[in-house]
Amino acid sequence: MTNRYRALFDLTGKSALVMGAASGIGQATAQMLAGLGAQVVCADLDGPGAVETAKTIVSEGGTAQGLAADLGSHEQIARAVRTTVDAYGRLDIGVTTPGINIRKRLAAYTEEEFDRIVNLNLKGTFFFLKEASTVMAEQGGGSLIACSSMRALMVEPGLGVYASTKAAILQMARGLATEVGPQGVRVNTIAPGVIDTPLTRPLWDDVKAREAYSAHTVFGRWGSADEVASAVAFLASDAASYVTGENLVVDAGWTVIDGRFDPGR
Repeated sequence: MTNRYRALFDLTGKSALVMGAASGIGQATAQMLAGLGAQVVCADLDGPGAVETAKTIVSEGGTAQGLAADLGSHEQIARAVRTTVDAYGRLDIGVTTPGINIRKRLAAYTEEEFDRIVNLNLKGTFFFLKEASTVMAEQGGGSLIACSSMRALMVEPGLGVYASTKAAILQMARGLATEVGPQGVRVNTIAPGVIDTPLTRPLWDDVKAREAYSAHTVFGRWGSADEVASAVAFLASDAASYVTGENLVVDAGWTVIDGRFDPGR
């Protein structure tokens, strides 16, 4: 009986494409999926970094290869999807994690800055979901996970454009889930909270900001990339076979708690 339940989380024989695999949540996800048995293509704008992640996986007994791919390029995303199918015969798991932010108040944004955020975060995710879901629908199954954010649900000054793209990703994934579900394809999003990654490193390096963000969580700390990767692995696995169109929030209660005052104390 125990083996039957463990098998739900076993990814042996499945193939995965992870965008953003050179660092942060993408790197942790690629390593975790491989650790659970998946054959992984590690893709990133930082090609050498993606190759290095793949080498680490191989050195630990896994199967992986790395390649350079820009989430902002439709052509390069399509190539990454084809590479995965050519290498492993199919595409079972697709994960996209890259995102950028320019922390500025809305009125201070230039059109160029706006386009830069939207083109990568939203348009790039659209390209990825479009290409990967087409392959999965044709083969009759698969699991797609896109990276939204707790900022899709709650926002603060200077994050209006970034938060808008993350909210749009959530709704786009839900819409796709309704379209490809009949072909056996599941589509979900994750919504990380304050996670120590290269994207959030400027906040981490600011001691006052780091402590303020820590205090807003129930656990009083930042999360790690591995803690988000664990949620991705669940959504990728057969343990989540009846889960689609959902947004899995990984934020230590940030979007739940309303301030720190506890009248019981």
